[in-house]
Amino acid sequence: METIIQALTFLNDNILWGIPMIIAILATGILLTVRTKALQVRKFKTSVSTTIAPTVKSIFKPKKDTKNGEKTVSQFEAVSAAISGTVGTGNIIGVAGAMLAGGPGAVFWMWVSAFFGLVTNYSENVLGLYYRKKDKDGNISGGPMYYISEGIHQKWLAVVFAVCCMLAALGMGMVQANSISGTIKTTVAPGNADTQTVIAWIVGAVLVLVTALIVIGGIKRIGKVASMIVPFMALLFIICALIIIVINIKTVPAAFGAIFASAFSFKSITGGLFGYAIMKGMRYGFARGIFSNEAGLGSSVIAHSASDTKEPVKQGLWGVFEVFLDTFVICTLTAVSLLSVGAGKGIDFADIAANAGMDKNVVAGLAFTETFGTFGSVLFSVILPLFAFTTILAWSYYGQKAAEFLGGQNEKRQKVLAVAFKVCFVGLLLVAALVKSDFVWLLDDIFNGMMALPNLAALICLSGLVAKISKNYFDRKKGIAVAPMLSAYPERNEELAAQLSDED
Repeated sequence: METIIQALTFLNDNILWGIPMIIAILATGILLTVRTKALQVRKFKTSVSTTIAPTVKSIFKPKKDTKNGEKTVSQFEAVSAAISGTVGTGNIIGVAGAMLAGGPGAVFWMWVSAFFGLVTNYSENVLGLYYRKKDKDGNISGGPMYYISEGIHQKWLAVVFAVCCMLAALGMGMVQANSISGTIKTTVAPGNADTQTVIAWIVGAVLVLVTALIVIGGIKRIGKVASMIVPFMALLFIICALIIIVINIKTVPAAFGAIFASAFSFKSITGGLFGYAIMKGMRYGFARGIFSNEAGLGSSVIAHSASDTKEPVKQGLWGVFEVFLDTFVICTLTAVSLLSVGAGKGIDFADIAANAGMDKNVVAGLAFTETFGTFGSVLFSVILPLFAFTTILAWSYYGQKAAEFLGGQNEKRQKVLAVAFKVCFVGLLLVAALVKSDFVWLLDDIFNGMMALPNLAALICLSGLVAKISKNYFDRKKGIAVAPMLSAYPERNEELAAQLSDED
C-alpha cells in the first residue's frame, strides 16, 4: 500500500499537478482574458449589479410560472448549489495547509491565479448554458461534457471528462465526509481513540442518511437546501472572521506584510500557485491541497446549467462573483485571521521547516479557539461541517449528471447509471468517515487533474465563441439590433428568444 501511495503521489505532484498543468490553467485564463478584453475587470461592477443585488430582491418575490415545461431551478438556487461545491473545507483547512507548506506568500499567488480564474469560470458558465440540452420531459442538462462533444465535436473526450467527473465526485464526497468526521471527533473527544471511532461511525451513518434523503430529490432539492445553508454559513464565517480581525487589528498590518514579503520566494510561489489552481484548488504536495473555486475544472458549470436563466452571459457573470466570493473574500479572510492571530501567539507561518509537523486541521481552527475559547472551538466545529456538507450535495449532482451523460440517448441506461452512482456516492461517505484522510485527498487530487485536461482543451478551442457570445449580449444591452445568441441549437435558440421577448 505504501508503494502504491508513493507512486500515486509522484503522478499527482509531478505530472497531473506539476508545472505543465499550472501553466495550462494560467495560459487558458490569460487567453480568455485577452479574447474577452479583460471582461473580469471591465464588467466586474456589472457582475455584482446584475447578480447578487437583483437576486436578493427576488428572494422576497413570488416566482413567476413561465409555463414552458422546463425542470429548472431559480438562478439563486443554481448559484447556491454551485457555490456550495466550491466553498468547502479547502477555504479554511486548505488555506492553512498552503501557508504551512508555502508560507504566507502562498496567499498572494492565490490572488494572482484567481484573477484569471474569474474569466475562466465566466467562460465555462457561458459555454455551459449555450450548449445545454433539454430532453422530452423538460430536464435540463449541461456542463463541459456537452460543450466538449457539441462544441469541439470530440465525443470521446467528453466521455473521458464524464468518467473523471464521476470519480472526482466520489473522491470529493469522501474528502468532505472525512473532514466532517475528523473535525467533530477531535472536538468532542480529543485524544480518546476509542470514543473517536464511535463518533466516526455515528457521523458517517448520519451523513449517509441525510445525504440520501436530499440527493434523491435531485437538483431541485439540492438547490433549495443549498440556498438555505450557503448564505447562512458564508455570512456566519465572514462575520466571525471579521470579528477576529478587528480584535487582532494591531497585527493585521503585519499579516499583510508577511503575505507580500514572502510572495516572491520560490517556496511561496509553489505553495500558493499550485495549491490554488487545483480546484477550488487542491494540492496534495503542499499540505495535501487547497480547495478553491474550481475555475478550470468545469464542475460548477453543471449546477449553473440547471438555472432558469436564458442568457448565457448573465449566468457567466455569476461565475465572476462566485470566484470573487470564494477566493478574494473567504480565502483571504481565513488567511488574514490566521496570520493576525498567529503573529500574536508567536506562530511564524513563514518558517516552513518548523511548521512541517503541524496538523493543518488544528491550525485551521486556531483563530477561532484562540479568540473565542471553548465557544470558538464549538463554533468552528459547526461552520466547517456546514461548508463540507453543502459541498457533498453539490458534487453528488455533478457525478449524477456525468453518469447520465454516459448513458447516451437511452433513458433506461441513464437512470441505471445515475442510481448506481448515487448508491456508491452515499455508501462511500461512511467509509470516508472512518479512514485516514491522506489517501482520500490524494485520490481526489488525481481525479480532479484528469478532469481538468479535457475542459481546458475545450475552453481554448472555444475562446473565440465566448468572446462572440459576450459581445452579442452587451451589444443588445446597448440597444443594437442583433439576433440573440442563447443556444447552439437553432430551434432551442428560437424558443429561448421567444420566451425572452415575452418576458421583456
